[in-house]
Amino acid sequence: MQILSVVGARPQFIKAYAVSNELRKEHDEVLVHTGQHYDEEMSDVFFEELDIPRPDHNLGVGSDTHANQTAEMMVGLEELVHHYEPDVLLCYGDTNSTLASGIVGSKEDVVFAHVEAGLRSFNREMPEEINRILTDHAADLLFAPSERAMEYLESEGITERAHNVGDVMYDALLSAREKAVSQSTILDELDLRDEAYLLATVHRPRNTDDRERLEAILETLAADDRRVVLPAHPRTVDRLEQYGLLDAIEEEVTLIDPVGYLDFINLQANADIIITDSGGIQKEAFFLDIPCVTLRGETEWPETIEAGGNILVGADRNAIRDALANPPQSTFDAKPYGDGNAAQRIQDILERYDEI
Repeated sequence: MQILSVVGARPQFIKAYAVSNELRKEHDEVLVHTGQHYDEEMSDVFFEELDIPRPDHNLGVGSDTHANQTAEMMVGLEELVHHYEPDVLLCYGDTNSTLASGIVGSKEDVVFAHVEAGLRSFNREMPEEINRILTDHAADLLFAPSERAMEYLESEGITERAHNVGDVMYDALLSAREKAVSQSTILDELDLRDEAYLLATVHRPRNTDDRERLEAILETLAADDRRVVLPAHPRTVDRLEQYGLLDAIEEEVTLIDPVGYLDFINLQANADIIITDSGGIQKEAFFLDIPCVTLRGETEWPETIEAGGNILVGADRNAIRDALANPPQSTFDAKPYGDGNAAQRIQDILERYDEI
């Protein structure tokens, strides 16, 4: 069986790490990077740390409007489908790369499969929400990470081709955690080995492109007695400079450049609390049993809320302050995202489907 797998952003490298390693044991895989989010230095770190196969093709699309970016990806992916004639076109998540794969996959003579299907934030102002919905409805095979995701797919009438395989990010984290313990030196580099600290990430436009929200978040974090470590997304740094807040924030918060996956896992695993507006980091915090405070009003991962390990606070100063003083406590024993064998289940289902 030949699989054409598509990634376009950092979280998708992590998911591909788990799935590609499994698929390549028995099958031929062509890995395509759309170039939607591309940082050569960070990408190289992923390849080296996780032994991720380097992409066979990089479309080099880069930043652009949603329409131009998606259209350019579609043209490149269509050419590759025609060239390789794969049995399966496989994509991940909810980016424009995901949507471009969905449109091409639905038009070509190929089985189109979506990993991380069925997630819903129910906030249609998020481009990711539109990407998820359209991709799921275009797919021949839907690989859902949880029973809740399956319920959402059922409500939309598309469970006939859906499978609850568990979360591939859990697969990846279980493997990477051991490597992080043995290889990461980030705690020593930042002198965090014996210090209580908060780990924060802020990158969504809803928070970074609104000065009042960004200022409220960072000033409230800075007021905490513990050290605050913030791997700063370029969008966040740009906005802090634009708002004239960078110097003041740097005096109170430890701003660092984005780090590799193993270093970030180590930072998460040893933090008192994780504060984030990322979807994937909410899950990683849950997997690592670290309290998570989410700087949004909704989440694609309601199981983390229901299990008690995550709380939604938006950009409200009082809500953030209260959550830091009384962090959520997880009951992870429920394990709503599977047992860490999602990639194997995906391969098994693809093989059965290919035999039909």
